[in-house]
Amino acid sequence: MKKVTKSNIITYSIVIATFVIVQILILAGQVSSLIQGLLVPLCVYAILAISLNLTVGILGELSLGHAGFMCVGAFASAFFSKSMVDSIPLSGVRFLIALLIGAAVAGLFGIIIGIPVLRLKGDYLAIVTLAFGEIIKNVINVFYIGQDNRGFHFSMQNSMALGLEEEGKVILNGPQGITGTPNDSTFIIGIMLVILTLIIVLNLINSRDGRAIMSIRDNRIAAESVGINITKYKLMAFSISAALAGVAGVLYAHNIATLTAQANNFGYNMSITILVFVVLGGIGKIRGSMIAAVVLTLLPELLRGLNDYRMLIYAVVLIVMMLFNWSPKAKEFRERLLPTKLLGKNKATKG
Repeated sequence: MKKVTKSNIITYSIVIATFVIVQILILAGQVSSLIQGLLVPLCVYAILAISLNLTVGILGELSLGHAGFMCVGAFASAFFSKSMVDSIPLSGVRFLIALLIGAAVAGLFGIIIGIPVLRLKGDYLAIVTLAFGEIIKNVINVFYIGQDNRGFHFSMQNSMALGLEEEGKVILNGPQGITGTPNDSTFIIGIMLVILTLIIVLNLINSRDGRAIMSIRDNRIAAESVGINITKYKLMAFSISAALAGVAGVLYAHNIATLTAQANNFGYNMSITILVFVVLGGIGKIRGSMIAAVVLTLLPELLRGLNDYRMLIYAVVLIVMMLFNWSPKAKEFRERLLPTKLLGKNKATKG
C-alpha cells in the first residue's frame, strides 16, 4: 500500500473513530449539553480549516477573505430554505438543494473574485481578499427582501418599503438577517460533510491537477516554463476552496435560529481564526489543520471552569503548538520518535 493511501486512510479513520466515540459517549450520558451544542460548529470549523489549507498550504496564496465565502454560502442557502420551507416540506431534500446552492454560489464568487485578485501576490492578495470579506458582509446588511403572492420584493431602505401583502413575510431583514431558518444541521450531517471535504481535497492534492497546483506554489516560473496554465490551476484551487467554505456556511446557517452578517461571525476575526487553525495545524497538512480546528475550538469551553486563567492557558497552548510544529529542534525530535519505516527514503538513505 502506498504511503499516501495509508495517510488518507488514517485521516478518514480519525474522523470516523471520533464520530463513533462521541455517539457512544452521548448515549452513555457522558457529554454535556454545552459540548453537544458545539458538535456542529466543530464540523463547520474543520471544513473551513481544510478548505483554507487548500489555498494557503497547497496553492501557496494567503487569503484573508475566507469568512466572506462562508457568508455567501450561508445566506444563499438560508434564503432558499426560508423561502421554500412550505414548497419543499421534506427537510432532507430541501437541505440537499440548499447545500448545492450554497456551494455553487460561493464557488461562483470565488471565480469572480479570483480572476482579478489572483494576479496579485503576498500581502496585496491578503489585503484584497480581506476587503472582499468586509464588503460582502456590509452589502448583505443593506438588503431587505420579502415574499408574498406576487413574488419577491427588494428594497435598500427598510422592511416597510417592501410593500408586502398581509400574508407576506420578510426573508432578509437587513442587519437583522434571516430569522427562522430550518434547523436541519446535525452532527451526523456535519461528519458526512467533513468526510466529503476530505475526499475532495485529498483526491485533488494527489491528482495530476494537484501536482500542477503545488508546482506553481514551489516555483511559478519553472511551472510556467513547462506549459502549466498558471491562471487555470490557481483559479481552480481558489474556487474549490471557496465552494467548500460555502458548504461550511450552509451547515452553520442551518444550525442557528437567526443568521446575521456581523463582525463576530463573518468578519475579519473569523478569517484570522480559520488561518490560525491552518498555521498551527501545519500549512499544507490537511489532517493537522482539521485537528487544530477541533482542539482550539473545544479548549476555551473545556477551560471555562478556570475563568480567570482559561485565556492565558489558551495562549500558552497556541505558543507551544507553534513551537512544536515549526521549530527545527522540534522537527528533529519528532523524527527521532518516528519508526524507521515512517521516515521515508531520506532516513533509509542515511542508514
